[in-house]
Amino acid sequence: MNKKRITILGGGESGVGAALLAQKKNFAVFLSDSHSLQQHYRQELMQHQIAFEENGHTEKIYHCDLAVKSPGIPDNAPIISPFIQQNTEVISEIEFAYRHCNKKIIAVTGSNGKTTTTSLIGHILKSSLTDVAVAGNIGVSFARALLEPKSIYVLEISSFQLDGIKYFRPDIAIITNITPDHLDRYNNRFENYIASKMRITMNQLPEDHLIFCAEDESTTHEIDSNRAIHARLHRYSLGNEPYSAAYIENKHLIIHIKEKEIIMTLEELALQGRHNIYNSMAAGIAAKLIDIRKENIKQCLSDFQNIPHRLERVATIHGVTFINDSKATNVNSAWFALESQNMPVVWIAGGVDKGNDYTRLKELVKARVTVLICLGTENEKLKNAFSGDVDIIEEAKTMDQAVRIAYHVARPGETVLLSPACASFDLFENYEDRGNQFKTAVNKL
Repeated sequence: MNKKRITILGGGESGVGAALLAQKKNFAVFLSDSHSLQQHYRQELMQHQIAFEENGHTEKIYHCDLAVKSPGIPDNAPIISPFIQQNTEVISEIEFAYRHCNKKIIAVTGSNGKTTTTSLIGHILKSSLTDVAVAGNIGVSFARALLEPKSIYVLEISSFQLDGIKYFRPDIAIITNITPDHLDRYNNRFENYIASKMRITMNQLPEDHLIFCAEDESTTHEIDSNRAIHARLHRYSLGNEPYSAAYIENKHLIIHIKEKEIIMTLEELALQGRHNIYNSMAAGIAAKLIDIRKENIKQCLSDFQNIPHRLERVATIHGVTFINDSKATNVNSAWFALESQNMPVVWIAGGVDKGNDYTRLKELVKARVTVLICLGTENEKLKNAFSGDVDIIEEAKTMDQAVRIAYHVARPGETVLLSPACASFDLFENYEDRGNQFKTAVNKL
C-alpha cells in the first residue's frame, strides 16, 4: 500500500516539526524551503532520512496528497495557487498536529501578552501535573511536541497559524486582546486581522471554554455580535465586576470559577503592571478550569519568572536602568511598556514597520520620553510621528550604537527602554537576536 505523500513548505521549527511528525505517522515526506536551512535543521532531516530541498522550490512540491505550509507563507502567495488548482488541501502545522492529537489543549492568542500568558499557564500546570507540554509559537512546534505524547498541551498560537486551520479545536481558548498588528499581511484591514484571531474559537463546542478580556473593545464587540461562538464565556476585568471570572476588588485579584474563589493581593503577583495583571487573570482562570488546586495557582502566580525579552531588567549602570522589551513588536505592546515606567525614559524603537499607527503612543511619549533613538534601516515614519513630542531624536544603525547613544544621553534615575513597536527583520534575525544584542551591548558598557 502506497504511503500518503505530504509536502512541507518551510524548514524552520514549524516545518521540521511537521516533517518529523508526518514521518512518524507513516507519510512519505518531502520538505522544501525557499531559503537556506539552518544547520541543525538540515542535520535533523538528514538524520531521519527525510527528503528535502533548499534555496528554492521545484515542481516536486506539487506531487503530494496534502501540503503543510509555514505560518510565514500567506494564503494568497503564488506558490499556493497550484495546490488549490489541483485540489490539494493546504493547512498549517497547527492544524496538521491537531489531527494527530487527542489530548486536552489550551490555546492562547492575542496581539500582546500571549507568550507571557502561555508560559504562566505552563508554569502553573507543571506545578501539579507531570506531563504538560508548552509549545506552538513559543519554544518547540506543536507537531514536535507530539513526538513525546503528553496529557495536556499549552499552545501559543499566532494569527498566521490560525489562518491555516480547519478543524483545530482547543478545549480552552484565550484571547488576550486584539489591537492592530501585522496589517501588512491583512491588506491593511484591521477587521481581517480580527477575523483571523477569532478563528481560535470557530470549532469550539458548548463544553469548551473561551477566556477573554472584558476591557478589550475589539474582542468584546466581536463576541457580542458573533452568534457562531458556542463555547462557555469567561471574562476578566480590572474593574469591580463580580459577574466576571476574574476581577479586582479593594486591590485584590479575585478569580471566581466553579463556585470557588482564589483571592490574592496585587502585590503578591510576580508580574506587576496592568498588562501583567490581565495575563495573571487569564492564566488563573485557565488553571482553575483544569482543576488545579488554588494553593498551587496562588504560589505560581507569586513565583513566576518573566520570559526573556519581555520587560526584562538587564542592568543598572551609574543610576541608569536598562530594560529589554525586544518582544514588543507592535504599537500596543510598546504602549504597555511605556505605561509601566515611572521614571523618565530614553526609548529605543524602530525596525520593520507593519502598517503601524503611532497615534496611540503620542500622549505617553510626550509625558515620559526624554530621548527617542530610532534603530532601523528606515526611520522616517517613526521620526515624523514623534518629532513634535520629543525634544531629542537620534538615529542608530546598530544595537551597539543605539546603546552607546542611550548611555551618554540618559541621566541617573532614568530608564533606557528597548521597546521597538516594530518587527526586527531589517537588522536582526528575530526579536530574540535583537534582545540578546541589546543585553550584550549593555554588558559591555
